[in-house]
Amino acid sequence: MPTIEERFSMALHGSARAWRLAIDRRLRHLGISQSSWMAIALTAKEKEPPSQTRLANRVGVEDPTMVATIDRLVKAGYMLRTPSETDRRVKLLSLTESGMQVYRSVKQEADAMRTELLAKADPAVLAIVTDFLEQMQSDIESGI
Repeated sequence: MPTIEERFSMALHGSARAWRLAIDRRLRHLGISQSSWMAIALTAKEKEPPSQTRLANRVGVEDPTMVATIDRLVKAGYMLRTPSETDRRVKLLSLTESGMQVYRSVKQEADAMRTELLAKADPAVLAIVTDFLEQMQSDIESGI
């Protein structure tokens, strides 16, 4: 019989994977990969154009993997690379109007799916679980 910690770990991993796959299925009609729509969505949410490295860190992939994704997005006309004014080695990313249209589609579909999946959740339990997961993520990212 697995311990509660083992069950939690398996449930967390399985739920995160199932969530990503469900969104991916829902966005398949856009004709872009999960890494592409994640890069578009995270770029759209940034206050300032992110560097390729920052975006790779946010998505959770290595720089070379992100470069390949960005290459595809630039070629498709969804994203632009602009040299940083302070460091010419750094490329800053922004979305084109086409990229913003894709982002709006991604956001609309993701919002609808989130509403459907969380419709049966008790709001008090959802708040507790969310607080717990945010604290756990913060602890992990701070090196604990």
